[in-house]
Amino acid sequence: MPIWGWIIIAVVVVLVVIIVGIYNGLVKLRVRVDEAWSDITVQLKRRADLIPNLIESVKGYAKHEKEVFEKVTEARSAIMSAAKEGPAAAAKAESQFEGALKSLFAVAENYPELKANENFLQLQGEITDTEDKIQASRRFYNGGVRDLNTKIQTFPNNVFASIFGFKAREFFEVADRATIEEAPKVSF
Repeated sequence: MPIWGWIIIAVVVVLVVIIVGIYNGLVKLRVRVDEAWSDITVQLKRRADLIPNLIESVKGYAKHEKEVFEKVTEARSAIMSAAKEGPAAAAKAESQFEGALKSLFAVAENYPELKANENFLQLQGEITDTEDKIQASRRFYNGGVRDLNTKIQTFPNNVFASIFGFKAREFFEVADRATIEEAPKVSF
């Protein structure tokens, strides 16, 4: 075989290796993003499972706060269904849920016996722990989305990403920025 034949074979092999490397890199990032989203939904489910117990604790002390309990229950349902729809829907439901949860804790502030109740304190601690885990999961997810989107948009990856059907993902962002920019009001 002439030398130019070997050169063509070598170039083809190198191109195949590059394409396989690009494809595998995109697959790894896609799987990492999917895993991170799964972590978020697991933590959202954990928090949603804690909420009925928290409501029952508060109900015993604040029976006349029915509207607050209903809002928390509705927000809990909304966040569980929104998590299945994707980051944008989950972020919107998340901000509604956080507002409802703040209302519930505000009600609890009016009942000193409740604030001293061991079960309530344990649930409050578990929810705080879960919130921290949700924040960490969001950061991990958004980092994975950043890496995937960057790889999909850079050359020559963008050519192969479009050929293989890889799509950019949405970041999990706060739906209502005013909520997080406003400092919480604490009164004693």
